[in-house]
Amino acid sequence: MRKLGLLLGALALVAAVGPNWVSSVRVQPYGAFVMGKPAAPAKLVEYLSYTCSHCAQFTAESGVPLKLNYVAKGLATVEVRNAVRDRYDFAAALLARCGGAARFFGNSEALFATQTVWLGKAGDFETANSERLGKLPMNDSLKAIARGVGLDAIMKARGFTPVQIDACLSDAAAQKLVVAMTNEAWSVRKISGTPSFLINGKTVEGPGSWANVENGLKAALAVTVK
Repeated sequence: MRKLGLLLGALALVAAVGPNWVSSVRVQPYGAFVMGKPAAPAKLVEYLSYTCSHCAQFTAESGVPLKLNYVAKGLATVEVRNAVRDRYDFAAALLARCGGAARFFGNSEALFATQTVWLGKAGDFETANSERLGKLPMNDSLKAIARGVGLDAIMKARGFTPVQIDACLSDAAAQKLVVAMTNEAWSVRKISGTPSFLINGKTVEGPGSWANVENGLKAALAVTVK
């Protein structure tokens, strides 16, 4: 009876705490990844580029408070859409998708956390290899880029094998989705740059900082989250 009581107590505790919505991640039909409670009252969308330093800064600033104070509590969802700017960004966007929904946000954060390292190599690599890359088939070019600037090393450190990395870069369906999201961002929605944000379908005006976005979330929720 004592064991049964302990079990019931543990179950009650789990029920009281509720689900951790940070671990709830799904992919939209058009390729974007969404974290959080589907019925959350605030829907945050970020258009990002992996070669955008401001996007890396936003990810670093927002990571803990956005997840802890909004997503985990079921107050907000976070949707990431690609707005690719160059072929290095394209390679990174494809690698972020490796492993599907369960790995996406961790991959994305790792790519931004190491951005100064791999992007710092891109200029010299481009100067030395631009002509060669232009003559390669796209998949071979993406693989050369990943190896040349160290994107493959970042993914290997996250447990992906060289075969898996090459498969992610060569995934035609993923390429199509990323290109379509990019076209929607720049040509249809006509975002002014990256990062750009929507909250409940409305453009967030002002700087692409966590402070500004959080103000938008608070306004949408009509509450102050401390």
